[in-house]
Amino acid sequence: MTLSTPARLLRLLSLLQGRREWAGTELAERLGVTDRTVRRDVGRLRELGYPVEGTTGTAGGYRLASGEDLPPLLLDDDEAVAIATSLLGTLGDGETAGRALAKLTQVMPGRLRRRVSAVGESVVSVPDHRGARIDPGVLAVLAAAVRDREIVRFAYRRRDDTMTERRVEPHHVVASHGLWYLIAFDTRADDWRTFRVDRIDRPESVRLRFTPRDLPAGDPAEHVRRTIASTPYRYAVRATVPEPAEAVRSRLPMAIPGRIQPIDEASCTVALGAESFELLVRDVVALGPGARLEGSPEVLARLRDVGRWLAEQG
Repeated sequence: MTLSTPARLLRLLSLLQGRREWAGTELAERLGVTDRTVRRDVGRLRELGYPVEGTTGTAGGYRLASGEDLPPLLLDDDEAVAIATSLLGTLGDGETAGRALAKLTQVMPGRLRRRVSAVGESVVSVPDHRGARIDPGVLAVLAAAVRDREIVRFAYRRRDDTMTERRVEPHHVVASHGLWYLIAFDTRADDWRTFRVDRIDRPESVRLRFTPRDLPAGDPAEHVRRTIASTPYRYAVRATVPEPAEAVRSRLPMAIPGRIQPIDEASCTVALGAESFELLVRDVVALGPGARLEGSPEVLARLRDVGRWLAEQG
C-alpha cells in the first residue's frame, strides 16, 4: 500500500523517534520508497521545524536531534495516559507536572487531548507518608552523569539531618516503592553507597570520566533491595504472622522486598522499621492481632501503651 505524503512523513517521524540513528537505505526500505524520496521527506520535516541531522558513514543516515522543545508526539491512547499518570505520580500535581502535562496535551490530537486532560483535571496526587517528591533538575543531572560516566559531587542530607559533601562515581538511578535512589561508588569512603535522590542537593558534574566498577549485587534493582532490607531504623520490630507472606504484603503500604520472608505456606516473618514511631504503629496494626512481636524493650513498651489506649477507646 502506497502512503500519501502526509502519512509517509508521520511514519518517517515515528521511525526517527523510535531509534537513535537510521541509515537512509533502511528508511527507504521501511517506507517503501527510494533513497531520493527519503531525502526529500527529510527536507520537508526540516522545513516543519524538526531537527533531523545527517550522520556520516558508508551509506549516510539520519537521526532526530534534541531540540529546545519536544516535537509532536505520536502516542496511542494507553501511552498518553501512562505518561500523564507517571507525571502525577512522580511530581504530584505541582507546577512542574502541570506545565509538562499542558505542553504534552498541546501537541496531541483532539481525541488524546481529551483523555489526557481528564486525567490532569480529575486526579489528585496524595504523596505517600514515606514517599518524597524529587527535583526534576537533580534527577536530570544524576541521570546524565550515569549515562556519561562522569564523577559528580553534591551535598547530602543524612537521616539525622546533618549535611555532608560527597564525591561519587554514579552507577545507576533506581525507582523503588515511591522513592528514587542513586547507586554510586563513594571515592572518599572507598565503598558503595545508596543515596536517596530527594536528599541530594546541588549535584554537579566535575567533568572527569571514570571506568565503571562491577556492582556487588550485579543487578541495580537487587542492590537497592538488599540495601533497603539491611538499613537500620530508629524504631524496629520483627513479627511472626500466622498468614501467608503475600496476604501480609498486600496490607502493608510499603512492603519492602526482603523484609517479608515466608516460613511456610501459612505463616511468615516481617521486619518492620521506621524513622517515626507513628509509622511503625501503622504497620504493626496492619499485621493484625495474631502477630507476635520481638524488639527492644523500649519499643515494645510503647507499643503496649498504644494498644492499651486503643482498647480504652472501644
